[in-house]
Amino acid sequence: MATHNPHTTAWFRSFRPLPEPALRLVCLPHAGGTPAAYRGWSAHLPLNVELLATCYPGRQDRLGQPPIECMPDMVDALLTALLPLSDLPMVLFGHSMGASIAFETALLLEHNHGIAPEALLLSGRRAPRLLTGRPPYLGGDEAIMADVRRLDETSSTVLDEPDLRDLVLPAIRADYRLLGTYKPTLDGVSSAPITAYVGDDDPDITEEHILGWTAHTSAHFTHRVFPGGHFYLAECESELVADVVTQLAHSITGTLS
Repeated sequence: MATHNPHTTAWFRSFRPLPEPALRLVCLPHAGGTPAAYRGWSAHLPLNVELLATCYPGRQDRLGQPPIECMPDMVDALLTALLPLSDLPMVLFGHSMGASIAFETALLLEHNHGIAPEALLLSGRRAPRLLTGRPPYLGGDEAIMADVRRLDETSSTVLDEPDLRDLVLPAIRADYRLLGTYKPTLDGVSSAPITAYVGDDDPDITEEHILGWTAHTSAHFTHRVFPGGHFYLAECESELVADVVTQLAHSITGTLS
């Protein structure tokens, strides 16, 4: 069960609270996602790395709060929640929509507050200049649900149950609108090293698409391709987190145990 500790807010869930972490790994879920996407990660992390899984408004115990429908509002709210946590080194990991949120938040955190993450780990998302296509939200709920099923047929079965669908669809709808209206910072460059990840069978993203992230860091860039589709990270959890730990060790030598 996720718990709260003095370092977390409504925005974050900690599945393994630590009294004195050396580093915080902040994980941002995909569209429609919840902190549960990262529930198993703590078991694979060093004992002094605190994982904080982000809970966007409009889901889980924030169900009564209106979901956020545009990227600037999401980034501003997340930034406010992150600033009190900047007393320790921080790494941002984002998957799909979460990758874009992580990138835009990192830019604002650095440019407005002089705080750069130790690393940006961006998964299942094209580089900003390669984001194309007609946004599904323009087709209404049916188009949104069709896209959810296309990307994750197994997990999307919740949409087949009317009562559950009524609970989750408002957040999914807002996330798709956020993505569809998102105007990426095309020339944004972070001083944090970037690692980009993708599944080799992702229907929308290729290795070439994630290589575009190299233009958005003034530091080191690397990438990894894992077996699987858009949600490869569920099937390859231990392997992915092992690579994340490697990137953490490269970023902050001597602090992990």
